[in-house]
Amino acid sequence: MTDRIQVLLIGAKGRMGQTIIDLAKIDPKIEITGRCDLGDPIEPAMKNCDVAIDFSNASAIEEVCSAAVNGCTALVIGTTGHSSEQRHLIESAARSLPIVFASNFSVGVNALFALTCRAAEILGSEFVARITETHHTNKKDAPSGTAKTLGELLVQAGKSDVPIQSIREGEVVGEHTVVFVGPEERLELTHRAGSREIFARGALRAAGWVVGKPARLYSMQDVLGL
Repeated sequence: MTDRIQVLLIGAKGRMGQTIIDLAKIDPKIEITGRCDLGDPIEPAMKNCDVAIDFSNASAIEEVCSAAVNGCTALVIGTTGHSSEQRHLIESAARSLPIVFASNFSVGVNALFALTCRAAEILGSEFVARITETHHTNKKDAPSGTAKTLGELLVQAGKSDVPIQSIREGEVVGEHTVVFVGPEERLELTHRAGSREIFARGALRAAGWVVGKPARLYSMQDVLGL
């Protein structure tokens, strides 16, 4: 018997999947016991795990949620680019099981989320905001999920019509900047990711945290206690 958390990794052959596999090998609390990729049946693999981590594709979310609900398996969803209908599927599944759904699992990015909210509150209506995000050329969705989250936070803080510029170039892992422009001054908050490991570490942390939690939709902010 093992007391390590048993994880099903969905999207195991992707960049993030491979990084998670490498880090899990040295994590004493986590064991990757199942792997799924495009075309693999997900539900049978759910039967022998405590939590599933999804870094596959937004198009797979219906099958992922259905299998998790049927297996009563906790979920960590790191895939981005979901439609409003797909987000609704995730919210519905969270009524039956605990789900951590985050656009970005980096500790630093989640600090950026909190700082963006605080800056918007302090600076007030005299400052207008805009967002710029840059990623590698293979990233399919634009704007990024992280940029969309930043935009949503700014709207909640009272900003409107927040423009997002998306740049796709080279092998950039991820860069996000929030700019506040006011009379005679500007403030910039920037996060630069140096490696995919920061996202993989966060996803594994979320997987360890969510097992045993009540059914609900959680964010990485919840995992970090922010």
